[in-house]
Amino acid sequence: MSEPDPVQFDPRRIVRLRRYTWWSLVPVMPVYAFFPVFNLAAGARDGFYGAPEIVVLALVLVVIAVDGTILSIGLMRGLGQGVSHPVPHGAIFALALAAMAYALSQDGGGMTWSVLASGLAAMQIAASPYRIRWRLVIGSVLLISTVAGLAALPRLPHPMLAVITGFTVAITVAALIALVLVAAWFWDIVLELDRARAVSAELAVAKERLRFAADLHDIQGHHLQAIALKAELAERLVGVDDDRVRAQAAEVAELARTALKDTREVVQGYRRSNLITELDNAREILEAAGVRTTVRGDAAMVPPPLQPLFGALVREGTTNILRHSRAENCELVITVDGPHTQVVLSSDRPNPPNGDAGSGIDGLRQRFGTLGGRVDANRVADRFELRGSAAEPGRTP
Repeated sequence: MSEPDPVQFDPRRIVRLRRYTWWSLVPVMPVYAFFPVFNLAAGARDGFYGAPEIVVLALVLVVIAVDGTILSIGLMRGLGQGVSHPVPHGAIFALALAAMAYALSQDGGGMTWSVLASGLAAMQIAASPYRIRWRLVIGSVLLISTVAGLAALPRLPHPMLAVITGFTVAITVAALIALVLVAAWFWDIVLELDRARAVSAELAVAKERLRFAADLHDIQGHHLQAIALKAELAERLVGVDDDRVRAQAAEVAELARTALKDTREVVQGYRRSNLITELDNAREILEAAGVRTTVRGDAAMVPPPLQPLFGALVREGTTNILRHSRAENCELVITVDGPHTQVVLSSDRPNPPNGDAGSGIDGLRQRFGTLGGRVDANRVADRFELRGSAAEPGRTP
């Protein structure tokens, strides 16, 4: 019995990780916006903020939260994505600095505004190109901490307390930038790996096409060259030796028939194609496309006369899974009982049926029918099942 590779790609992991990353990045700025709300509430209660100041600061708070959320949504496309309009984003960052400075100059609770400014700086840095990212990190830490220290200085009894305020803000800025950058960097790596997986799936399909093209070239190249040479010879002998012309024409016709026969064998999968080969190719292509593939049974137990027939079944079923489903899991079961062999290929998440079995499955039914076998294609609940059965020619139970 063939066992699946223990290390397989599961597309559901990407979905779960995307959901986790989304909730780690996108709601960050609205959450940070709650901190200055407490400062506004305290200002309204204690009287160091008037009604106009509260309205202006609240509007600034909303603008900063919205801008940061837009940037975080852009980060879901990868690190360095999102800053398409640097001037407006820079102006909003300056607005955040001004709001933080004003709040710190009024009350110690203004420190909560540094969280909002730090979060916005983190989003803008993560959305910026790599070549300027580290310069922005250093510049943001120094700028925000300096502005915070200078803004708090007039109301503090000792200058050293302003230094401590600036140092505390610097730590806050550095920590928030690090958290956002690590989350965005990790998600960016996942996106790169997912793109690489998609390229791998395309390469696997291209590899199979090249294999088929090589087989076709090997067969047709020799026959066509021989046909061309004999046709040229026959052309020279016209009117000189008619008997030899007829002999050459007969050979050309025989070569053409042989080429046609060999071509049909390649197309139908008879030449160098069997269940074992097609099974290996199918697993490689499906797993490269993110479809977890489980094989039960031993393909080597299938009788040799039936190997090409069931190889064609696996090839057609694999093509249907890739083209006509959003499958995440595929199972192939091989059962050999005396002269009888049955292969069942099933997958989940098929596309809605359109009432057309497809020419490929019709062709399989014709081929199986020549050996007294049958092919069934059924959709059961949320799974699609392709079942082929046939008996080895010349054997009885």
